[in-house]
Amino acid sequence: MKYLCVEPGCSMNTTVNRRSRLVYMDHAATTPVRPEVIEEMLPCFTERFGNPSSVYALAREARVTLEKARRQVADAIGANPKEIYFTSGGTEADNWAIKGVAAANRKKGDHIITSAIEHHAVIHTCQSLEKQGYRVTYLPVDEFGRVDPASVEEAITDKTILVSVMTANNEIGTIQPVAEIAKVAHDHGVPFHTDAVQAIGAIPIDVDNMGIDLLSLSGHKFGGPKGTGALYIRDKTRIGTFMDGGAQERGRRAGTENVPGIVGLGKAIELAVAEMPEKSPRLAAMRDRLIKGILETIPETRLNGHPTERLPNNVNVAFRYVEGESILLMLDALGIAASTGSACTSASLEPSHVLVACGLPHEEAHGSLRLTLGSRNTEEDVDYVLEVLPRVIERLRRMSPLSPERYA
Repeated sequence: MKYLCVEPGCSMNTTVNRRSRLVYMDHAATTPVRPEVIEEMLPCFTERFGNPSSVYALAREARVTLEKARRQVADAIGANPKEIYFTSGGTEADNWAIKGVAAANRKKGDHIITSAIEHHAVIHTCQSLEKQGYRVTYLPVDEFGRVDPASVEEAITDKTILVSVMTANNEIGTIQPVAEIAKVAHDHGVPFHTDAVQAIGAIPIDVDNMGIDLLSLSGHKFGGPKGTGALYIRDKTRIGTFMDGGAQERGRRAGTENVPGIVGLGKAIELAVAEMPEKSPRLAAMRDRLIKGILETIPETRLNGHPTERLPNNVNVAFRYVEGESILLMLDALGIAASTGSACTSASLEPSHVLVACGLPHEEAHGSLRLTLGSRNTEEDVDYVLEVLPRVIERLRRMSPLSPERYA
């Protein structure tokens, strides 16, 4: 396969052979399933394949493996196993948390507080509730994407029934002051939900110490299979049933359990949390080297997100005068997999709502690049990105009608 040459002397039509290596730096979008996870899942397809709701021995074996996974998830976040409910992923967990609390507390109030930079699984769920008559406050963030707990205090009313603020942002990696926000909510008797999809396995999570009443997570973000997730629901939290049907998940989420996927989720979260003390500092060091190298070698570039309070694997930068999609296509041709904004909205022509909320003009928000590291990334991968990215941006700026004459 051929790709456009990015060397300074190349003409616009010059092509060279595609580099054979793959540098995957889109772990915020998804991660490869770990071999240990696959090994744990395989017997559930062929040996322990029983329906865990049945009563015979084969079904009881499936139930045992299911409950083991429930304990693994609970242990990872400091919860009780009976507070863990399996879902099809983070999106379902977010929907259940927000819509379930709204339905169960409609007589008490109709006001929900969230932030302007939430994942669309939260934003669109809140917008859906607005069409049903609920009122939603979308809290602003500062230039780094942080929510001020004081703004939560100002927004709460006697009709507020839920505060939902993500633990860490999927695009810019900013970590929120979750414990402080939860305290404000609890001081007013309001439950607190957090989307922790990006945070699990990256930073420590303890639902008691952080004051979390509901927490969403997704298996494929930390080495588990796609189509698996969980919702933590603190005991005695008022929340409606998400799906009607059978009595699975203690009557709260109907449908035959995805036992192989749930088993994979349990193993993946166990491994991710156990390895976090070693893995996160290593990724943070590579992250910092990427940020430093990009900012030093590519002019008119800014770091998006908080400079220190950010996920250890997240790099998000904005380049003036270029389009993010063009960056991705050229990097892909060079064997580098990355994203611009959220992978879940990569087909959208709209600028990132996260970057716009942080104050970036639309034209600059369009020029963002997200690089998210994982266990398989090496220092050589970082070297390669720092080698080719400046040339990619330089070439795109020479081609861009938005660039000033100095880039011509």
